[in-house]
Amino acid sequence: MKKLLFIISFVLISYGCQKETATSKKETPKKSNDFAIIIHGGAGTILKKNMTDEKEAAYKAKLEEAIKVGHTILKNGGKSGEAVLKTIQVMEESPLFNAGKGAVFTHEETNELDASFMDGKTLNAGAVAGVTNVKSPIALAIKVMTDSDHVMLSGKGASTFAKEKGLEIVDPSYFYTENRFKSLQRIKNRNKTQLDHDDKKAAFYDADIKNSKFGTVGCVALDKNGNIAAGTSTGGMTNKRWGRIGDAPIIGSGTYANNLTCGVSSTGWGEYFIRSQVAYDISAQMEYQQKTLKEATTDVIQNKLTKLGGTGGVIALDKNGNMSFEFNTAGMYRASMDDAGNLIVKIYKE
Repeated sequence: MKKLLFIISFVLISYGCQKETATSKKETPKKSNDFAIIIHGGAGTILKKNMTDEKEAAYKAKLEEAIKVGHTILKNGGKSGEAVLKTIQVMEESPLFNAGKGAVFTHEETNELDASFMDGKTLNAGAVAGVTNVKSPIALAIKVMTDSDHVMLSGKGASTFAKEKGLEIVDPSYFYTENRFKSLQRIKNRNKTQLDHDDKKAAFYDADIKNSKFGTVGCVALDKNGNIAAGTSTGGMTNKRWGRIGDAPIIGSGTYANNLTCGVSSTGWGEYFIRSQVAYDISAQMEYQQKTLKEATTDVIQNKLTKLGGTGGVIALDKNGNMSFEFNTAGMYRASMDDAGNLIVKIYKE
Protein backbone atom coordinates (compact mmCIF):
# COMPACT_ATOMS: atom_id res chain seq x y z
CA MET A 1 0.00 0.00 0.00
CA LYS A 2 2.78 2.38 0.95
CA LYS A 3 4.56 1.58 -2.30
CA LEU A 4 1.39 2.39 -4.30
CA LEU A 5 0.95 5.73 -2.52
CA PHE A 6 4.59 6.61 -3.22
CA ILE A 7 4.16 5.90 -6.93
CA ILE A 8 0.96 8.00 -7.13
CA SER A 9 2.61 10.90 -5.28
CA PHE A 10 5.65 10.77 -7.58
CA VAL A 11 3.47 10.86 -10.69
CA LEU A 12 1.43 13.80 -9.39
CA ILE A 13 4.53 15.79 -8.44
CA SER A 14 6.15 15.12 -11.82
CA TYR A 15 3.00 16.20 -13.65
CA GLY A 16 2.78 19.39 -11.57
CA CYS A 17 6.38 20.30 -12.32
CA GLN A 18 5.89 19.74 -16.04
CA LYS A 19 2.73 21.86 -16.02
CA GLU A 20 4.47 24.64 -14.10
CA THR A 21 7.40 24.61 -16.54
CA ALA A 22 5.05 24.75 -19.52
CA THR A 23 3.12 27.64 -17.97
CA SER A 24 6.32 29.52 -17.22
CA LYS A 25 7.47 29.15 -20.80
CA LYS A 26 4.13 30.42 -22.06
CA GLU A 27 4.17 33.48 -19.81
CA THR A 28 7.74 34.50 -20.68
CA PRO A 29 8.19 34.52 -24.46
CA LYS A 30 11.72 34.84 -25.76
CA LYS A 31 12.92 38.40 -26.19
CA SER A 32 13.92 39.49 -29.68
CA ASN A 33 16.20 42.20 -28.31
CA ASP A 34 17.46 42.98 -24.80
CA PHE A 35 17.33 46.63 -25.79
CA ALA A 36 16.37 48.53 -28.93
CA ILE A 37 15.56 51.99 -30.28
CA ILE A 38 13.46 53.28 -33.17
CA ILE A 39 12.92 56.84 -34.50
CA HIS A 40 11.04 58.83 -37.13
CA GLY A 41 11.39 62.29 -38.64
CA GLY A 42 7.97 62.66 -40.25
CA ALA A 43 5.90 60.95 -42.92
CA GLY A 44 4.32 62.17 -46.14
CA THR A 45 4.73 62.54 -49.89
CA ILE A 46 8.44 61.84 -49.87
CA LEU A 47 9.47 60.63 -53.33
CA LYS A 48 12.91 59.62 -54.60
CA LYS A 49 12.40 61.55 -57.84
CA ASN A 50 11.95 64.79 -55.89
CA MET A 51 14.93 64.30 -53.57
CA THR A 52 18.42 65.53 -54.42
CA ASP A 53 21.32 63.24 -53.55
CA GLU A 54 22.69 65.88 -51.16
CA LYS A 55 19.38 66.29 -49.33
CA GLU A 56 18.87 62.55 -49.05
CA ALA A 57 22.35 62.11 -47.64
CA ALA A 58 21.75 64.90 -45.13
CA TYR A 59 18.56 63.30 -43.81
CA LYS A 60 20.12 59.84 -43.54
CA ALA A 61 23.18 61.23 -41.77
CA LYS A 62 21.10 63.10 -39.21
CA LEU A 63 18.83 60.11 -38.56
CA GLU A 64 21.90 57.94 -38.03
CA GLU A 65 23.50 60.50 -35.74
CA ALA A 66 20.36 60.79 -33.64
CA ILE A 67 19.68 57.09 -33.20
CA LYS A 68 23.30 56.29 -32.36
CA VAL A 69 23.15 58.76 -29.47
CA GLY A 70 20.25 56.88 -27.93
CA HIS A 71 21.66 53.46 -28.76
CA THR A 72 24.92 54.26 -26.98
CA ILE A 73 22.99 55.22 -23.86
CA LEU A 74 21.04 51.96 -23.92
CA LYS A 75 24.12 49.84 -24.67
CA ASN A 76 25.86 51.31 -21.63
CA GLY A 77 22.94 50.40 -19.40
CA GLY A 78 21.22 53.79 -19.46
CA LYS A 79 17.49 54.34 -19.07
CA SER A 80 15.05 54.39 -21.97
CA GLY A 81 13.81 57.84 -20.96
CA GLU A 82 17.27 59.35 -21.25
CA ALA A 83 17.76 57.69 -24.63
CA VAL A 84 14.49 59.16 -25.92
CA LEU A 85 15.35 62.63 -24.63
CA LYS A 86 18.86 62.81 -26.08
CA THR A 87 17.85 61.27 -29.40
CA ILE A 88 14.95 63.66 -29.96
CA GLN A 89 17.10 66.64 -28.97
CA VAL A 90 19.47 65.87 -31.86
CA MET A 91 16.52 66.18 -34.25
CA GLU A 92 15.07 69.22 -32.47
CA GLU A 93 18.36 71.03 -33.08
CA SER A 94 18.40 70.20 -36.80
CA PRO A 95 16.65 72.49 -39.33
CA LEU A 96 15.87 69.40 -41.43
CA PHE A 97 12.88 68.47 -39.29
CA ASN A 98 9.68 70.23 -38.24
CA ALA A 99 10.61 70.32 -34.56
CA GLY A 100 12.64 72.78 -32.50
CA LYS A 101 15.07 74.67 -34.72
CA GLY A 102 13.31 73.61 -37.94
CA ALA A 103 9.74 74.27 -36.78
CA VAL A 104 7.23 75.57 -39.28
CA PHE A 105 5.52 78.96 -38.94
CA THR A 106 2.02 79.86 -37.83
CA HIS A 107 -0.25 82.28 -39.69
CA GLU A 108 1.06 85.03 -37.38
CA GLU A 109 4.64 84.17 -38.45
CA THR A 110 5.63 82.68 -35.09
CA ASN A 111 6.74 79.19 -34.08
CA GLU A 112 4.55 77.24 -31.65
CA LEU A 113 6.05 73.98 -30.43
CA ASP A 114 4.41 70.86 -29.01
CA ALA A 115 5.89 67.75 -27.38
CA SER A 116 5.00 64.78 -25.20
CA PHE A 117 6.67 61.95 -23.31
CA MET A 118 5.46 58.79 -21.57
CA ASP A 119 7.10 56.31 -19.20
CA GLY A 120 5.95 52.74 -19.82
CA LYS A 121 6.83 51.53 -16.32
CA THR A 122 4.73 54.01 -14.35
CA LEU A 123 2.33 55.19 -17.11
CA ASN A 124 3.28 58.70 -16.04
CA ALA A 125 3.40 61.30 -18.81
CA GLY A 126 4.13 64.93 -19.58
CA ALA A 127 3.30 67.23 -22.47
CA VAL A 128 3.48 70.85 -23.63
CA ALA A 129 1.69 72.78 -26.36
CA GLY A 130 2.12 76.19 -27.98
CA VAL A 131 5.58 76.85 -26.52
CA THR A 132 7.50 79.70 -28.18
CA ASN A 133 10.77 80.18 -26.31
CA VAL A 134 11.93 76.87 -24.81
CA LYS A 135 14.88 75.42 -26.72
CA SER A 136 13.97 71.78 -26.11
CA PRO A 137 10.22 71.08 -25.95
CA ILE A 138 10.81 67.37 -25.27
CA ALA A 139 12.92 68.26 -22.21
CA LEU A 140 10.08 70.46 -20.97
CA ALA A 141 7.53 67.70 -21.50
CA ILE A 142 9.64 65.37 -19.36
CA LYS A 143 10.01 68.06 -16.71
CA VAL A 144 6.22 68.47 -16.57
CA MET A 145 6.01 64.74 -15.88
CA THR A 146 8.72 64.64 -13.20
CA ASP A 147 8.32 68.01 -11.51
CA SER A 148 4.61 68.80 -11.54
CA ASP A 149 1.24 67.29 -10.66
CA HIS A 150 0.02 67.79 -14.21
CA VAL A 151 0.26 66.06 -17.58
CA MET A 152 -0.01 68.99 -20.02
CA LEU A 153 0.95 72.66 -19.84
CA SER A 154 0.52 75.20 -22.63
CA GLY A 155 1.61 78.60 -23.89
CA LYS A 156 2.92 81.21 -21.46
CA GLY A 157 2.27 79.00 -18.47
CA ALA A 158 4.49 76.28 -19.89
CA SER A 159 7.24 78.84 -20.53
CA THR A 160 6.97 80.17 -16.98
CA PHE A 161 7.26 76.62 -15.64
CA ALA A 162 10.32 76.03 -17.85
CA LYS A 163 12.05 79.13 -16.47
CA GLU A 164 11.28 78.12 -12.89
CA LYS A 165 12.76 74.68 -13.52
CA GLY A 166 15.94 76.03 -15.09
CA LEU A 167 15.43 74.85 -18.66
CA GLU A 168 17.15 76.76 -21.45
CA ILE A 169 15.09 79.71 -22.69
CA VAL A 170 15.86 81.21 -26.10
CA ASP A 171 14.71 84.21 -28.09
CA PRO A 172 11.93 83.09 -30.47
CA SER A 173 14.22 84.05 -33.36
CA TYR A 174 16.26 80.92 -32.54
CA PHE A 175 13.61 78.81 -34.28
CA TYR A 176 13.64 80.90 -37.47
CA THR A 177 14.80 79.21 -40.66
CA GLU A 178 14.58 80.90 -44.03
CA ASN A 179 13.26 77.80 -45.76
CA ARG A 180 10.31 77.44 -43.40
CA PHE A 181 9.51 81.14 -43.52
CA LYS A 182 9.42 81.09 -47.32
CA SER A 183 7.13 78.08 -47.16
CA LEU A 184 4.66 80.07 -45.08
CA GLN A 185 4.73 82.95 -47.56
CA ARG A 186 4.03 80.59 -50.45
CA ILE A 187 1.08 79.15 -48.58
CA LYS A 188 -0.29 82.58 -47.71
CA ASN A 189 -0.03 83.54 -51.35
CA ARG A 190 -2.07 80.49 -52.26
CA ASN A 191 -4.51 81.62 -49.56
CA LYS A 192 -5.29 78.23 -48.05
CA THR A 193 -4.35 76.34 -44.91
CA GLN A 194 -2.02 73.45 -45.53
CA LEU A 195 -1.53 70.44 -43.33
CA ASP A 196 1.69 68.83 -42.26
CA HIS A 197 2.24 65.47 -43.98
CA ASP A 198 -0.77 65.50 -46.31
CA ASP A 199 -0.68 65.59 -50.11
CA LYS A 200 -4.00 67.32 -50.75
CA LYS A 201 -3.70 69.71 -47.84
CA ALA A 202 0.06 70.00 -47.56
CA ALA A 203 1.94 71.45 -44.61
CA PHE A 204 4.52 73.34 -46.56
CA TYR A 205 6.38 73.37 -49.82
CA ASP A 206 10.11 72.89 -49.97
CA ALA A 207 11.83 74.05 -53.15
CA ASP A 208 14.34 71.21 -52.94
CA ILE A 209 11.74 68.48 -52.50
CA LYS A 210 8.68 69.38 -54.54
CA ASN A 211 5.42 69.07 -52.60
CA SER A 212 7.14 67.11 -49.84
CA LYS A 213 5.69 67.01 -46.37
CA PHE A 214 7.83 66.69 -43.30
CA GLY A 215 7.21 67.05 -39.66
CA THR A 216 7.08 65.62 -36.27
CA VAL A 217 10.04 63.72 -34.83
CA GLY A 218 9.72 60.83 -32.42
CA CYS A 219 11.57 58.07 -30.59
CA VAL A 220 10.72 54.87 -28.72
CA ALA A 221 13.29 52.98 -26.65
CA LEU A 222 13.49 49.75 -24.65
CA ASP A 223 16.27 49.53 -22.07
CA LYS A 224 18.03 46.53 -20.51
CA ASN A 225 15.70 46.66 -17.51
CA GLY A 226 12.68 46.09 -19.74
CA ASN A 227 11.38 49.65 -19.48
CA ILE A 228 9.84 51.37 -22.50
CA ALA A 229 9.72 55.14 -23.07
CA ALA A 230 8.28 57.12 -25.96
CA GLY A 231 8.47 60.78 -26.99
CA THR A 232 7.30 63.06 -29.79
CA SER A 233 8.15 66.68 -30.71
CA THR A 234 6.80 68.96 -33.46
CA GLY A 235 6.27 72.44 -34.82
CA GLY A 236 2.80 71.42 -35.95
CA MET A 237 1.00 72.77 -38.99
CA THR A 238 2.28 75.50 -41.27
CA ASN A 239 -0.08 78.51 -41.32
CA LYS A 240 -2.01 77.18 -38.31
CA ARG A 241 -4.29 79.64 -36.52
CA TRP A 242 -6.28 80.07 -33.33
CA GLY A 243 -3.84 78.12 -31.17
CA ARG A 244 -4.39 74.87 -33.09
CA ILE A 245 -2.92 71.80 -31.38
CA GLY A 246 -2.34 68.50 -33.15
CA ASP A 247 -1.79 64.97 -31.94
CA ALA A 248 1.89 65.22 -30.94
CA PRO A 249 1.29 66.48 -27.37
CA ILE A 250 -1.81 64.33 -26.82
CA ILE A 251 -1.08 61.21 -24.77
CA GLY A 252 -2.72 58.28 -26.51
CA SER A 253 -2.73 59.99 -29.90
CA GLY A 254 0.82 61.10 -30.63
CA THR A 255 2.62 59.22 -27.87
CA TYR A 256 1.97 56.17 -25.70
CA ALA A 257 4.08 53.69 -23.71
CA ASN A 258 3.23 50.70 -21.54
CA ASN A 259 5.72 48.07 -20.38
CA LEU A 260 3.01 45.41 -20.71
CA THR A 261 2.67 46.02 -24.43
CA CYS A 262 4.62 48.60 -26.41
CA GLY A 263 5.67 52.20 -27.01
CA VAL A 264 4.43 54.31 -29.94
CA SER A 265 5.21 57.69 -31.53
CA SER A 266 2.97 59.01 -34.30
CA THR A 267 3.45 61.34 -37.26
CA GLY A 268 0.74 62.49 -39.62
CA TRP A 269 -2.48 64.43 -40.00
CA GLY A 270 -3.02 65.21 -36.33
CA GLU A 271 -6.77 65.69 -36.29
CA TYR A 272 -7.29 62.10 -37.47
CA PHE A 273 -4.75 60.70 -35.02
CA ILE A 274 -6.58 62.44 -32.16
CA ARG A 275 -9.97 61.11 -33.26
CA SER A 276 -8.54 57.60 -33.60
CA GLN A 277 -6.38 57.64 -30.47
CA VAL A 278 -3.84 55.88 -32.68
CA ALA A 279 -1.01 55.30 -30.23
CA TYR A 280 -3.20 53.93 -27.43
CA ASP A 281 -5.26 51.81 -29.83
CA ILE A 282 -2.15 49.87 -30.84
CA SER A 283 -1.32 49.10 -27.21
CA ALA A 284 -4.95 48.23 -26.41
CA GLN A 285 -5.20 45.75 -29.27
CA MET A 286 -2.06 44.02 -28.00
CA GLU A 287 -3.31 43.93 -24.40
CA TYR A 288 -6.95 42.98 -24.90
CA GLN A 289 -6.88 41.06 -28.18
CA GLN A 290 -3.40 39.54 -27.76
CA LYS A 291 -2.33 40.85 -31.18
CA THR A 292 1.32 41.05 -32.12
CA LEU A 293 2.92 44.46 -32.60
CA LYS A 294 2.83 44.07 -36.37
CA GLU A 295 -0.82 42.99 -36.39
CA ALA A 296 -1.85 45.94 -34.23
CA THR A 297 0.09 48.63 -36.11
CA THR A 298 -1.11 47.31 -39.47
CA ASP A 299 -4.77 47.32 -38.40
CA VAL A 300 -4.65 50.80 -36.88
CA ILE A 301 -2.75 52.53 -39.71
CA GLN A 302 -3.72 50.60 -42.85
CA ASN A 303 -7.30 49.83 -41.85
CA LYS A 304 -8.83 52.11 -39.23
CA LEU A 305 -6.89 55.35 -39.90
CA THR A 306 -7.03 54.95 -43.68
CA LYS A 307 -10.79 54.31 -43.69
CA LEU A 308 -11.28 57.46 -41.64
CA GLY A 309 -9.32 59.48 -44.20
CA GLY A 310 -6.16 60.07 -42.18
CA THR A 311 -2.60 59.89 -43.47
CA GLY A 312 0.67 59.32 -41.67
CA GLY A 313 2.34 56.58 -39.70
CA VAL A 314 3.85 55.31 -36.47
CA ILE A 315 6.99 53.80 -35.09
CA ALA A 316 6.43 51.17 -32.42
CA LEU A 317 8.53 48.93 -30.19
CA ASP A 318 7.15 46.15 -28.01
CA LYS A 319 8.27 44.74 -24.65
CA ASN A 320 10.28 41.99 -26.36
CA GLY A 321 12.22 44.35 -28.60
CA ASN A 322 10.21 43.78 -31.76
CA MET A 323 9.98 46.92 -33.92
CA SER A 324 7.49 48.19 -36.48
CA PHE A 325 7.42 51.04 -39.02
CA GLU A 326 3.87 51.43 -40.31
CA PHE A 327 2.68 54.24 -42.61
CA ASN A 328 0.16 54.82 -45.41
CA THR A 329 2.11 57.61 -47.14
CA ALA A 330 4.78 57.57 -49.85
CA GLY A 331 7.57 57.73 -47.30
CA MET A 332 8.67 58.23 -43.72
CA TYR A 333 12.05 59.33 -42.40
CA ARG A 334 12.95 56.46 -40.09
CA ALA A 335 15.70 54.45 -38.43
CA SER A 336 16.15 51.59 -35.97
CA MET A 337 18.93 49.82 -34.06
CA ASP A 338 18.83 46.55 -32.11
CA ASP A 339 21.01 45.21 -29.31
CA ALA A 340 23.47 43.76 -31.84
CA GLY A 341 24.02 47.21 -33.33
CA ASN A 342 22.22 46.47 -36.60
CA LEU A 343 21.28 49.84 -38.10
CA ILE A 344 18.43 50.49 -40.55
CA VAL A 345 17.93 53.95 -42.07
CA LYS A 346 15.20 54.47 -44.66
CA ILE A 347 13.17 57.23 -46.28
CA TYR A 348 10.97 55.84 -49.02
CA LYS A 349 8.28 53.19 -49.04
CA GLU A 350 10.00 49.93 -49.96
